[in-house]
Amino acid sequence: MSRVLNVNVDMAEANRLCEKHGIRISTIEPLDSGGTRIVLSSSEGAATLARIAKAHLISGQVTRSGLYRSRLPIPYK
Repeated sequence: MSRVLNVNVDMAEANRLCEKHGIRISTIEPLDSGGTRIVLSSSEGAATLARIAKAHLISGQVTRSGLYRSRLPIPYK
């Protein structure tokens, strides 16, 4: 399974969701077409998040910004 998911929530909510469920994010960025692109550290984390957030998954093509530099999420405490 791919480690990349596109979800129809903002970056803050995506971070909260992953932190709540102990899913480690590798990279996260907002999408120009709306929503958030998340690259997770493992395919198991991606499968877990896909199951948890299935109502918010974006299917099909999305538009990424060519000018946005992906940032690492805020470290876990």
